[in-house]
Amino acid sequence: MEPLADFPLEARRAVRAVLADIDDTLTTHGRLHAVAYAALERLRAAGLLVIPVTGRPAGWCDHIARMWPVDAVVGENGAFWFRHDAAAGRLVKRYVIGAAERVKRAARLDAIAQRILKEVPGSGIASDQPYREADLAIDFCEDVPRLPREAVAEIVSIMESEGLTAKVSSIHVNGWFGGYDKLSTSRLALAEDFAIDIEAEKDRVVFAGDSPNDQPMFAFFPNAVGVANVREMADLMTSLPRWVTPSAGSAGFAELAEALLGARRP
Repeated sequence: MEPLADFPLEARRAVRAVLADIDDTLTTHGRLHAVAYAALERLRAAGLLVIPVTGRPAGWCDHIARMWPVDAVVGENGAFWFRHDAAAGRLVKRYVIGAAERVKRAARLDAIAQRILKEVPGSGIASDQPYREADLAIDFCEDVPRLPREAVAEIVSIMESEGLTAKVSSIHVNGWFGGYDKLSTSRLALAEDFAIDIEAEKDRVVFAGDSPNDQPMFAFFPNAVGVANVREMADLMTSLPRWVTPSAGSAGFAELAEALLGARRP
């Protein structure tokens, strides 16, 4: 990982889309600070495409797509993307898995959750689980006392033994049936709704993140950026971002926004 200041000016100037994780990337200790929200607004006002890519649930993403200064949002680690069609005055929803299959899988996810709670003392079902449509989120530090890494690894192991794809964020372990992830659904969303082929334009898309579930994005985008707290979980990752901001969380994202916007000024 290299300092954000070394991100070449011409490469920054060429960026046309900014994708960003939410927890501990746009937020700091669970709060969306004004500097990060303003950074989203400034990026979009400058004509850049802005899309949060998060593990957070459908209920949150409905709000984000409608209310935040963003063009779309990818949620539940790639289960769907939502965007608000301002001209039509409605929310457009695109799911990777159909409604009937999501309902069918819900009972299996609930059984797996109960197994995890029994076998990993101190773990909890994430407080945002009622608003999820496609995955299971197990809390290891957001609303429960922080669990040791060994416990987090055990949660992952149980999920995988049950046939789930399991990914660790900065606060939850998310599990779902299927091979999609943040990258695969971002690819679909950008192609279908914004006519961007990320295979051809990967140099012009920046992804900002901080945790292991961001690794597909870090590995794919040559100019992926980690906010400074990415270092806290770097030993759990095999793919790291090219650049890293001086500051953590919201402040780090604001630094990235300024680096991109500053490159566009005369």
